[in-house]
Amino acid sequence: MTTQRVRTLFAVWLMMLDVLMIALAFVAAYQLRVSIDWPEPLANQVPLADYLSIFIAQALAIVTLLFLNRQYYLPRAASRIDQVVYVFISVSVGMLIAIALSTLFYRSDQAILDYPRTMLVYNWFLTILLLMLGRFFTNWLRKRLQDRGIGKDKVLLVGTGDTARMILQRIVWTPGLGYDLVGIINGDGQETEILGVPILGRPEDLPELIEEYRIDEVIVAIPEKGHRETLHVISYCERGRVTIKVFPDLFQYITSTAGIEDLGGLPLLSVRDYALRGYLLTLKRVIDFVGSTVGLIFLSPLMFLTAVAIKLESPGPVFFVQPRMGLDGREFMMIKFRSMRTDAEKDGPGWTVKDDPRQTRLGTWLRRLEVDELPNLINVFLGEMSLVGPRPEQAYYVEQFRRYVPRYMDRHREKGGMTGWAQVNGLRGDSSINERTKYDLWYSENWSILLDTKILLRTLWQIFSSRNDEPRY
Repeated sequence: MTTQRVRTLFAVWLMMLDVLMIALAFVAAYQLRVSIDWPEPLANQVPLADYLSIFIAQALAIVTLLFLNRQYYLPRAASRIDQVVYVFISVSVGMLIAIALSTLFYRSDQAILDYPRTMLVYNWFLTILLLMLGRFFTNWLRKRLQDRGIGKDKVLLVGTGDTARMILQRIVWTPGLGYDLVGIINGDGQETEILGVPILGRPEDLPELIEEYRIDEVIVAIPEKGHRETLHVISYCERGRVTIKVFPDLFQYITSTAGIEDLGGLPLLSVRDYALRGYLLTLKRVIDFVGSTVGLIFLSPLMFLTAVAIKLESPGPVFFVQPRMGLDGREFMMIKFRSMRTDAEKDGPGWTVKDDPRQTRLGTWLRRLEVDELPNLINVFLGEMSLVGPRPEQAYYVEQFRRYVPRYMDRHREKGGMTGWAQVNGLRGDSSINERTKYDLWYSENWSILLDTKILLRTLWQIFSSRNDEPRY
Protein backbone atom coordinates (compact mmCIF):
# COMPACT_ATOMS: atom_id res chain seq x y z
CA MET A 1 0.00 0.00 0.00
CA THR A 2 1.41 3.39 -1.01
CA THR A 3 2.17 6.09 1.56
CA GLN A 4 -0.36 8.45 -0.03
CA ARG A 5 -3.09 5.83 0.27
CA VAL A 6 -2.22 5.23 3.93
CA ARG A 7 -2.37 8.96 4.61
CA THR A 8 -5.77 9.21 2.87
CA LEU A 9 -7.12 6.28 4.88
CA PHE A 10 -5.97 7.90 8.12
CA ALA A 11 -7.69 11.17 7.17
CA VAL A 12 -10.95 9.33 6.45
CA TRP A 13 -10.56 7.29 9.64
CA LEU A 14 -10.04 10.45 11.71
CA MET A 15 -13.11 12.11 10.24
CA MET A 16 -15.29 9.07 10.95
CA LEU A 17 -13.83 8.79 14.45
CA ASP A 18 -14.65 12.45 15.09
CA VAL A 19 -18.29 11.92 14.14
CA LEU A 20 -18.44 8.90 16.46
CA MET A 21 -16.88 10.88 19.32
CA ILE A 22 -19.28 13.79 18.78
CA ALA A 23 -22.20 11.35 18.94
CA LEU A 24 -20.89 9.69 22.12
CA ALA A 25 -20.38 13.07 23.76
CA PHE A 26 -23.92 14.14 22.83
CA VAL A 27 -25.49 10.97 24.24
CA ALA A 28 -23.36 11.13 27.39
CA ALA A 29 -24.28 14.79 27.94
CA TYR A 30 -27.98 13.93 27.61
CA GLN A 31 -27.69 11.07 30.12
CA LEU A 32 -25.78 13.23 32.58
CA ARG A 33 -28.41 15.97 32.44
CA VAL A 34 -31.23 13.46 32.90
CA SER A 35 -29.46 11.65 35.76
CA ILE A 36 -28.17 14.68 37.69
CA ASP A 37 -30.70 17.21 38.97
CA TRP A 38 -28.31 20.14 38.76
CA PRO A 39 -28.71 23.05 38.90
CA GLU A 40 -32.38 22.05 39.14
CA PRO A 41 -34.56 19.10 38.03
CA LEU A 42 -35.68 19.06 34.40
CA ALA A 43 -39.13 20.58 34.06
CA ASN A 44 -39.81 18.86 30.75
CA GLN A 45 -37.72 15.85 29.73
CA VAL A 46 -37.51 15.63 25.94
CA PRO A 47 -36.63 12.23 24.35
CA LEU A 48 -33.09 11.97 23.00
CA ALA A 49 -34.37 11.32 19.45
CA ASP A 50 -35.96 14.77 19.39
CA TYR A 51 -32.51 16.36 19.55
CA LEU A 52 -31.47 14.73 16.26
CA SER A 53 -31.59 17.99 14.28
CA ILE A 54 -29.30 19.71 16.80
CA PHE A 55 -26.86 16.80 16.72
CA ILE A 56 -26.70 16.72 12.90
CA ALA A 57 -26.10 20.47 12.72
CA GLN A 58 -23.49 20.24 15.45
CA ALA A 59 -21.59 17.33 13.87
CA LEU A 60 -21.56 18.99 10.44
CA ALA A 61 -20.42 22.33 11.86
CA ILE A 62 -17.61 20.88 13.98
CA VAL A 63 -16.29 18.54 11.27
CA THR A 64 -16.41 21.36 8.71
CA LEU A 65 -14.47 23.71 11.00
CA LEU A 66 -11.89 21.03 11.74
CA PHE A 67 -11.52 20.48 7.99
CA LEU A 68 -11.09 24.21 7.34
CA ASN A 69 -8.47 24.33 10.11
CA ARG A 70 -6.56 21.55 8.29
CA GLN A 71 -7.05 19.06 11.12
CA TYR A 72 -7.60 16.24 8.63
CA TYR A 73 -4.30 16.99 6.96
CA LEU A 74 -1.89 14.79 8.92
CA PRO A 75 1.42 16.64 9.42
CA ARG A 76 4.69 14.84 9.96
CA ALA A 77 5.09 16.24 13.47
CA ALA A 78 1.78 17.09 15.12
CA SER A 79 1.82 19.42 18.13
CA ARG A 80 -0.56 18.23 20.85
CA ILE A 81 -1.03 21.79 22.07
CA ASP A 82 -1.96 23.00 18.58
CA GLN A 83 -4.42 20.13 18.27
CA VAL A 84 -6.06 21.06 21.59
CA VAL A 85 -6.36 24.69 20.52
CA TYR A 86 -7.92 23.88 17.13
CA VAL A 87 -10.31 21.34 18.64
CA PHE A 88 -11.32 23.82 21.36
CA ILE A 89 -12.01 26.56 18.79
CA SER A 90 -13.80 24.24 16.34
CA VAL A 91 -16.06 22.72 19.01
CA SER A 92 -16.88 26.07 20.64
CA VAL A 93 -17.72 27.83 17.38
CA GLY A 94 -19.35 24.72 15.89
CA MET A 95 -21.78 24.33 18.78
CA LEU A 96 -22.78 27.99 18.59
CA ILE A 97 -23.38 27.63 14.85
CA ALA A 98 -25.42 24.45 15.44
CA ILE A 99 -27.67 26.12 18.01
CA ALA A 100 -28.11 29.15 15.76
CA LEU A 101 -28.99 27.07 12.70
CA SER A 102 -31.33 24.80 14.65
CA THR A 103 -33.12 27.79 16.16
CA LEU A 104 -33.41 29.43 12.74
CA PHE A 105 -34.77 26.44 10.81
CA TYR A 106 -36.63 24.61 13.59
CA ARG A 107 -38.14 27.48 15.54
CA SER A 108 -41.30 25.52 16.37
CA ASP A 109 -39.44 22.38 17.48
CA GLN A 110 -40.08 21.80 21.20
CA ALA A 111 -36.66 20.12 21.59
CA ILE A 112 -34.93 23.33 20.48
CA LEU A 113 -36.93 25.37 22.98
CA ASP A 114 -36.18 22.90 25.80
CA TYR A 115 -32.47 22.34 25.06
CA PRO A 116 -30.98 22.49 28.60
CA ARG A 117 -28.05 24.84 29.10
CA THR A 118 -26.40 22.39 31.48
CA MET A 119 -26.56 19.71 28.79
CA LEU A 120 -24.91 22.19 26.43
CA VAL A 121 -22.02 22.63 28.88
CA TYR A 122 -21.67 18.86 29.37
CA ASN A 123 -21.75 18.36 25.63
CA TRP A 124 -19.13 21.04 25.00
CA PHE A 125 -16.68 19.64 27.54
CA LEU A 126 -17.17 15.97 26.60
CA THR A 127 -16.87 16.69 22.87
CA ILE A 128 -13.49 18.37 23.34
CA LEU A 129 -12.31 15.58 25.63
CA LEU A 130 -13.39 12.71 23.35
CA LEU A 131 -12.11 14.37 20.18
CA MET A 132 -8.68 14.78 21.78
CA LEU A 133 -8.69 11.18 23.01
CA GLY A 134 -9.48 10.08 19.46
CA ARG A 135 -6.57 12.13 18.13
CA PHE A 136 -4.16 10.80 20.72
CA PHE A 137 -5.18 7.25 19.80
CA THR A 138 -4.79 8.01 16.08
CA ASN A 139 -1.31 9.50 16.63
CA TRP A 140 -0.33 6.43 18.65
CA LEU A 141 -1.67 4.05 16.01
CA ARG A 142 0.07 5.95 13.22
CA LYS A 143 3.37 5.86 15.11
CA ARG A 144 3.07 2.09 15.70
CA LEU A 145 2.43 1.49 11.99
CA GLN A 146 5.36 3.71 11.02
CA ASP A 147 7.60 1.70 13.34
CA ARG A 148 6.64 -1.30 11.21
CA GLY A 149 7.42 0.58 8.00
CA ILE A 150 3.78 1.26 7.07
CA GLY A 151 3.00 4.82 6.04
CA LYS A 152 6.60 6.02 5.82
CA ASP A 153 7.82 8.07 2.86
CA LYS A 154 10.94 6.71 1.18
CA VAL A 155 13.23 9.69 0.69
CA LEU A 156 16.54 10.50 -0.99
CA LEU A 157 18.65 13.42 0.22
CA VAL A 158 20.73 15.26 -2.35
CA GLY A 159 23.85 16.91 -0.93
CA THR A 160 26.53 16.41 1.69
CA GLY A 161 27.27 20.00 2.71
CA ASP A 162 26.40 21.69 6.00
CA THR A 163 22.77 22.24 5.01
CA ALA A 164 22.32 18.63 3.90
CA ARG A 165 23.93 17.32 7.09
CA MET A 166 21.59 19.50 9.16
CA ILE A 167 18.57 17.98 7.38
CA LEU A 168 20.08 14.50 7.64
CA GLN A 169 20.49 14.84 11.42
CA ARG A 170 16.93 16.06 11.81
CA ILE A 171 15.53 13.08 9.87
CA VAL A 172 17.73 10.52 11.65
CA TRP A 173 17.08 11.92 15.12
CA THR A 174 13.34 12.46 14.61
CA PRO A 175 11.80 9.15 13.50
CA GLY A 176 8.33 10.57 14.20
CA LEU A 177 8.59 12.60 10.98
CA GLY A 178 7.67 9.43 9.09
CA TYR A 179 10.66 9.42 6.73
CA ASP A 180 12.49 6.29 5.62
CA LEU A 181 15.82 7.74 4.53
CA VAL A 182 16.98 5.36 1.80
CA GLY A 183 20.24 7.08 0.94
CA ILE A 184 22.19 10.18 -0.01
CA ILE A 185 23.09 11.53 -3.43
CA ASN A 186 26.55 13.08 -3.62
CA GLY A 187 28.05 14.98 -6.50
CA ASP A 188 31.64 14.80 -5.24
CA GLY A 189 33.77 13.44 -2.42
CA GLN A 190 34.90 9.98 -1.43
CA GLU A 191 32.56 9.26 1.51
CA THR A 192 30.53 6.06 1.40
CA GLU A 193 28.09 6.91 4.21
CA ILE A 194 27.12 9.69 6.62
CA LEU A 195 25.61 8.92 10.05
CA GLY A 196 25.08 5.35 8.88
CA VAL A 197 23.13 6.40 5.78
CA PRO A 198 24.71 5.10 2.54
CA ILE A 199 25.68 7.31 -0.37
CA LEU A 200 24.01 5.66 -3.35
CA GLY A 201 25.29 7.62 -6.30
CA ARG A 202 25.48 10.91 -8.18
CA PRO A 203 22.66 13.23 -9.32
CA GLU A 204 22.59 11.67 -12.79
CA ASP A 205 21.73 8.34 -11.15
CA LEU A 206 18.49 9.74 -9.69
CA PRO A 207 16.06 8.39 -12.35
CA GLU A 208 17.27 4.81 -11.84
CA LEU A 209 17.43 5.12 -8.04
CA ILE A 210 13.91 6.57 -7.86
CA GLU A 211 12.60 3.65 -9.89
CA GLU A 212 14.66 0.98 -8.10
CA TYR A 213 13.82 2.05 -4.53
CA ARG A 214 10.32 3.39 -5.30
CA ILE A 215 11.19 6.76 -3.82
CA ASP A 216 8.32 9.00 -2.67
CA GLU A 217 10.26 12.21 -2.02
CA VAL A 218 13.58 13.82 -2.95
CA ILE A 219 15.00 16.59 -0.74
CA VAL A 220 17.51 18.78 -2.56
CA ALA A 221 19.88 20.50 -0.09
CA ILE A 222 22.75 21.94 -2.13
CA PRO A 223 22.41 25.74 -1.69
CA GLU A 224 26.19 26.06 -1.85
CA LYS A 225 26.12 24.73 -5.44
CA GLY A 226 23.92 27.53 -6.77
CA HIS A 227 20.70 27.68 -8.72
CA ARG A 228 22.03 26.08 -11.91
CA GLU A 229 23.05 22.83 -10.20
CA THR A 230 19.77 22.73 -8.24
CA LEU A 231 17.81 22.97 -11.49
CA HIS A 232 19.86 20.14 -12.98
CA VAL A 233 19.03 17.90 -10.03
CA ILE A 234 15.33 18.77 -10.30
CA SER A 235 15.37 17.90 -14.00
CA TYR A 236 16.67 14.41 -13.16
CA CYS A 237 13.81 13.91 -10.68
CA GLU A 238 11.10 14.96 -13.12
CA ARG A 239 11.23 11.61 -14.89
CA GLY A 240 9.47 9.86 -12.01
CA ARG A 241 6.34 10.48 -9.95
CA VAL A 242 8.15 11.85 -6.94
CA THR A 243 7.71 14.84 -4.62
CA ILE A 244 10.60 17.32 -4.84
CA LYS A 245 11.51 19.65 -1.99
CA VAL A 246 14.32 22.19 -2.19
CA PHE A 247 16.20 24.04 0.53
CA PRO A 248 17.24 27.22 -1.33
CA ASP A 249 20.22 29.37 -0.38
CA LEU A 250 18.11 32.42 0.48
CA PHE A 251 16.31 30.60 3.28
CA GLN A 252 19.50 29.92 5.20
CA TYR A 253 19.04 33.42 6.59
CA ILE A 254 15.25 33.53 6.77
CA THR A 255 13.62 32.23 9.93
CA SER A 256 10.03 33.42 9.58
CA THR A 257 7.37 32.50 7.06
CA ALA A 258 8.18 34.67 4.06
CA GLY A 259 5.34 36.73 2.66
CA ILE A 260 4.70 38.75 -0.48
CA GLU A 261 4.07 42.47 -0.06
CA ASP A 262 3.14 45.07 -2.65
CA LEU A 263 5.11 48.22 -3.48
CA GLY A 264 3.06 50.13 -6.04
CA GLY A 265 2.50 46.98 -8.06
CA LEU A 266 6.00 45.57 -7.50
CA PRO A 267 6.19 42.36 -5.41
CA LEU A 268 8.56 42.34 -2.44
CA LEU A 269 9.50 39.29 -0.39
CA SER A 270 9.12 40.05 3.32
CA VAL A 271 11.77 38.02 5.18
CA ARG A 272 11.99 39.83 8.51
CA ASP A 273 9.14 41.05 10.68
CA TYR A 274 9.38 41.03 14.46
CA ALA A 275 6.10 39.95 16.03
CA LEU A 276 6.92 41.17 19.54
CA ARG A 277 6.47 44.94 19.52
CA GLY A 278 4.10 47.68 20.60
CA TYR A 279 1.49 46.72 23.16
CA LEU A 280 2.58 43.07 22.83
CA LEU A 281 5.78 43.96 24.71
CA THR A 282 3.66 45.24 27.60
CA LEU A 283 1.50 42.10 27.48
CA LYS A 284 4.55 39.83 27.61
CA ARG A 285 5.98 41.83 30.54
CA VAL A 286 2.69 41.46 32.44
CA ILE A 287 2.75 37.69 31.83
CA ASP A 288 6.38 37.52 32.99
CA PHE A 289 5.66 39.56 36.13
CA VAL A 290 2.63 37.49 37.11
CA GLY A 291 4.32 34.19 36.24
CA SER A 292 7.52 34.97 38.15
CA THR A 293 5.57 36.23 41.18
CA VAL A 294 3.42 33.09 41.34
CA GLY A 295 6.48 30.92 40.73
CA LEU A 296 8.52 32.53 43.49
CA ILE A 297 5.65 32.18 45.97
CA PHE A 298 4.79 28.55 45.26
CA LEU A 299 8.35 27.34 44.68
CA SER A 300 9.89 29.11 47.66
CA PRO A 301 9.80 25.95 49.88
CA LEU A 302 11.65 23.96 47.19
CA MET A 303 14.15 26.77 46.69
CA PHE A 304 14.77 27.00 50.43
CA LEU A 305 15.40 23.24 50.74
CA THR A 306 17.70 23.36 47.69
CA ALA A 307 19.72 26.20 49.22
CA VAL A 308 20.13 24.25 52.47
CA ALA A 309 21.19 21.11 50.59
CA ILE A 310 23.81 23.00 48.56
CA LYS A 311 25.25 24.57 51.72
CA LEU A 312 25.44 21.22 53.49
CA GLU A 313 26.99 19.32 50.57
CA SER A 314 29.93 21.52 49.59
CA PRO A 315 31.68 24.69 50.73
CA GLY A 316 30.96 27.89 48.86
CA PRO A 317 28.03 30.18 48.10
CA VAL A 318 24.50 28.91 47.47
CA PHE A 319 24.00 31.05 44.37
CA PHE A 320 26.09 31.28 41.23
CA VAL A 321 25.92 34.81 39.86
CA GLN A 322 27.36 35.44 36.41
CA PRO A 323 27.15 38.35 33.94
CA ARG A 324 25.12 37.48 30.84
CA MET A 325 24.21 39.55 27.80
CA GLY A 326 20.51 40.32 27.48
CA LEU A 327 18.19 42.79 25.73
CA ASP A 328 19.99 45.15 23.31
CA GLY A 329 23.34 43.67 24.29
CA ARG A 330 23.20 44.97 27.88
CA GLU A 331 24.75 42.84 30.57
CA PHE A 332 22.92 41.77 33.70
CA MET A 333 23.78 39.42 36.58
CA MET A 334 21.99 36.10 36.08
CA ILE A 335 21.25 34.17 39.28
CA LYS A 336 21.34 30.37 39.51
CA PHE A 337 21.81 27.78 42.20
CA ARG A 338 25.45 26.70 42.28
CA SER A 339 25.77 23.25 40.73
CA MET A 340 29.55 23.14 40.28
CA ARG A 341 32.62 23.41 42.44
CA THR A 342 33.71 26.92 43.30
CA ASP A 343 36.86 26.55 41.13
CA ALA A 344 34.95 25.36 38.05
CA GLU A 345 36.02 28.35 35.93
CA LYS A 346 39.51 28.86 37.27
CA ASP A 347 40.85 28.27 33.73
CA GLY A 348 38.25 30.52 32.09
CA PRO A 349 34.73 30.01 30.72
CA GLY A 350 33.89 26.60 29.31
CA TRP A 351 30.91 24.72 27.94
CA THR A 352 29.22 22.20 30.15
CA VAL A 353 29.51 18.67 28.81
CA LYS A 354 27.70 15.48 29.74
CA ASP A 355 28.98 14.00 33.03
CA ASP A 356 30.99 17.19 33.57
CA PRO A 357 33.58 16.44 36.31
CA ARG A 358 33.24 20.01 37.63
CA GLN A 359 29.68 19.32 38.83
CA THR A 360 28.94 18.44 42.42
CA ARG A 361 26.91 15.30 43.13
CA LEU A 362 23.89 17.38 44.06
CA GLY A 363 24.53 19.68 41.11
CA THR A 364 24.15 16.78 38.67
CA TRP A 365 20.55 16.28 39.81
CA LEU A 366 19.85 20.00 40.05
CA ARG A 367 20.84 20.45 36.43
CA ARG A 368 19.01 17.33 35.26
CA LEU A 369 15.75 18.57 36.82
CA GLU A 370 16.61 22.22 36.00
CA VAL A 371 16.12 23.19 39.63
CA ASP A 372 19.34 25.22 39.37
CA GLU A 373 17.48 27.59 37.01
CA LEU A 374 14.72 28.50 39.51
CA PRO A 375 16.53 31.64 40.81
CA ASN A 376 16.17 32.96 37.24
CA LEU A 377 12.63 33.82 38.40
CA ILE A 378 14.23 36.70 40.34
CA ASN A 379 15.72 38.03 37.09
CA VAL A 380 12.32 37.67 35.42
CA PHE A 381 10.61 39.48 38.31
CA LEU A 382 13.11 42.35 38.01
CA GLY A 383 12.53 42.59 34.25
CA GLU A 384 16.04 41.48 33.28
CA MET A 385 14.83 38.20 31.75
CA SER A 386 11.64 36.66 30.45
CA LEU A 387 10.04 33.28 31.13
CA VAL A 388 10.53 32.41 27.45
CA GLY A 389 13.17 33.74 25.11
CA PRO A 390 16.67 33.10 23.74
CA ARG A 391 18.97 31.76 26.45
CA PRO A 392 21.36 34.58 27.47
CA GLU A 393 25.05 33.92 26.89
CA GLN A 394 28.27 35.22 28.39
CA ALA A 395 29.82 38.24 26.68
CA TYR A 396 32.93 36.14 26.03
CA TYR A 397 30.98 33.82 23.74
CA VAL A 398 28.85 36.57 22.23
CA GLU A 399 31.95 38.32 20.91
CA GLN A 400 33.03 35.08 19.22
CA PHE A 401 29.67 34.11 17.76
CA ARG A 402 28.80 37.51 16.34
CA ARG A 403 31.82 37.29 14.02
CA TYR A 404 30.72 34.23 12.06
CA VAL A 405 27.06 33.49 12.83
CA PRO A 406 24.70 35.41 10.48
CA ARG A 407 22.24 37.69 12.31
CA TYR A 408 23.48 36.46 15.69
CA MET A 409 23.06 39.83 17.42
CA ASP A 410 19.42 39.97 16.27
CA ARG A 411 18.58 37.46 19.00
CA HIS A 412 19.41 40.20 21.52
CA ARG A 413 16.40 42.21 20.36
CA GLU A 414 14.47 40.14 22.93
CA LYS A 415 15.07 39.53 26.61
CA GLY A 416 16.86 36.35 27.47
CA GLY A 417 14.57 33.58 28.69
CA MET A 418 14.58 30.82 31.30
CA THR A 419 13.70 28.48 28.44
CA GLY A 420 13.36 28.93 24.71
CA TRP A 421 12.30 27.49 21.36
CA ALA A 422 15.80 26.20 20.67
CA GLN A 423 16.02 24.42 24.03
CA VAL A 424 12.72 22.53 23.70
CA ASN A 425 13.83 21.39 20.24
CA GLY A 426 16.92 19.70 21.67
CA LEU A 427 19.47 22.46 20.99
CA ARG A 428 21.07 22.77 24.40
CA GLY A 429 24.59 23.06 25.74
CA ASP A 430 27.34 22.16 23.30
CA SER A 431 25.15 22.16 20.18
CA SER A 432 25.33 24.09 16.91
CA ILE A 433 25.17 27.80 17.63
CA ASN A 434 24.08 28.39 14.03
CA GLU A 435 21.06 26.18 14.55
CA ARG A 436 20.26 27.70 17.95
CA THR A 437 20.37 31.16 16.42
CA LYS A 438 17.93 30.17 13.66
CA TYR A 439 15.48 28.85 16.26
CA ASP A 440 15.86 31.96 18.43
CA LEU A 441 15.21 34.25 15.46
CA TRP A 442 12.22 32.18 14.37
CA TYR A 443 10.80 32.59 17.87
CA SER A 444 11.28 36.38 17.77
CA GLU A 445 9.53 36.66 14.42
CA ASN A 446 6.65 34.31 15.26
CA TRP A 447 5.96 35.11 18.91
CA SER A 448 2.50 34.56 20.35
CA ILE A 449 1.01 33.75 23.74
CA LEU A 450 0.18 30.29 22.41
CA LEU A 451 3.81 29.74 21.36
CA ASP A 452 5.06 30.77 24.82
CA THR A 453 2.54 28.43 26.42
CA LYS A 454 3.66 25.59 24.17
CA ILE A 455 7.33 26.16 25.05
CA LEU A 456 6.63 26.24 28.79
CA LEU A 457 4.57 23.04 28.64
CA ARG A 458 7.19 21.26 26.54
CA THR A 459 9.88 22.38 28.99
CA LEU A 460 7.98 20.87 31.91
CA TRP A 461 7.43 17.67 29.93
CA GLN A 462 11.11 17.36 29.07
CA ILE A 463 12.22 17.94 32.66
CA PHE A 464 10.47 14.74 33.72
CA SER A 465 11.35 12.70 30.64
CA SER A 466 14.50 11.12 29.26
CA ARG A 467 14.81 13.93 26.71
CA ASN A 468 16.34 16.17 29.37
CA ASP A 469 19.72 14.46 29.39
CA GLU A 470 21.46 16.93 27.06
CA PRO A 471 24.11 19.10 28.73
CA ARG A 472 23.32 22.75 29.40
CA TYR A 473 25.51 25.78 29.70
